[in-house]
Amino acid sequence: MFVEVVTSLREMQQVGSAIGLQLRAGDLILLKGDLGAGKTTLTQSIALALGVEGVTSPTFVISKIYQAEIPLIHVDAYRLMGEPLAIFDDLDLDSRLGSSITIVEWGSGFVERLSDDYLEIELTFGGAEESRSLAFTLHGDRWNGFAL
Repeated sequence: MFVEVVTSLREMQQVGSAIGLQLRAGDLILLKGDLGAGKTTLTQSIALALGVEGVTSPTFVISKIYQAEIPLIHVDAYRLMGEPLAIFDDLDLDSRLGSSITIVEWGSGFVERLSDDYLEIELTFGGAEESRSLAFTLHGDRWNGFAL
């Protein structure tokens, strides 16, 4: 595990871009953190690095697919918390996992069912208004050597 601290929106966007430039088909990212911690902002920055614009929070649709050279699947599992795991399974993410990049917000307890290889990023509020701490936990061989 390693931690990156950002103190501005611009720095968050730079971290997202650095992540996005390293992604490939089959990658799975779990984003954790309180409401407003910056999960969607980080996803938007990752998406821009992949050539995807217009990413919004999928809170009410739960999952959205953005077409690109490598499709980006953005999932917000917030509304699924406390629901049976079968509802998450109905999203059928595993059938697209190998050919897309999948980012799941609020996905603890869900993404572990999809793959042993995933990048976990926990965002927490820092001392200043825009300050955030991003704790990166690397799961599986795919993420060996990952760095910003």
